[in-house]
Amino acid sequence: MSRKVCATAADAVGAITSGSTLAVGGFGLCGVPDALIEALCERGVDRLEVFSNNCGVDDYGLGLLLQDRRIVRVTASYVGENKEFARQYLAGELEVELVPQGTLAERLRAGGAGIPAFFTPAGVGTLVAEGGMPWRYRPDGEIDVASPVKETRVFDDREYVMERGITADFALVHARLGDTEGNLVFDKTAQNFNPLAAMAGRITIAQVEELVEPGVIDPADVHIPGVFVQHIVESGPQNKRIEKLTVATEGAA
Repeated sequence: MSRKVCATAADAVGAITSGSTLAVGGFGLCGVPDALIEALCERGVDRLEVFSNNCGVDDYGLGLLLQDRRIVRVTASYVGENKEFARQYLAGELEVELVPQGTLAERLRAGGAGIPAFFTPAGVGTLVAEGGMPWRYRPDGEIDVASPVKETRVFDDREYVMERGITADFALVHARLGDTEGNLVFDKTAQNFNPLAAMAGRITIAQVEELVEPGVIDPADVHIPGVFVQHIVESGPQNKRIEKLTVATEGAA
């Protein structure tokens, strides 16, 4: 058996310590590394800084770490489904950097590819580039920490803003399929941020629904090669939750 394979999720996250930075996969409730997050909750680590598209919901995913006050800073693009997130942010208990979704994706990809920074037109002419976006509030509602002014540059008569690549101490990702060497296959929408988070982590930990031997996965089907993955654990089938349930009224067309 490969040295990368861990017997349990607790073993897989055993090296994560308080104060670590985490790149976490998932898109809404799709592809959330829930088993790894739950194991991390049980470890009791805190003062975590998280890079993720969103911060889960109140009782699932990263929301579990958030409600236990384990997270001190979040870099994300969407946080609208978590009431406790909004409460902590507005109360000055949590620092939040909101980033355009495409920019966040590219910052993670760039960090994983060894690119320290890049220029993008997204955010030019807004607080994203000009600074002043509230990262942290004081309890009285005044801004305590605001985003800085970012460098801009003109290329071919169009203005662009410089964004920094993201790397994290650890990455937590969820894959549908993986082999014992760490080659991963993600399912549908779970491909949005899981591969990027996997690239951005210095140590990447993957939970997979099904773990197979090397050679079972066609190389053409691999989304993230094993060179990016240091630890892998089989978590079994994931019961994906419904983020927003909408039902038709009786007799509706």
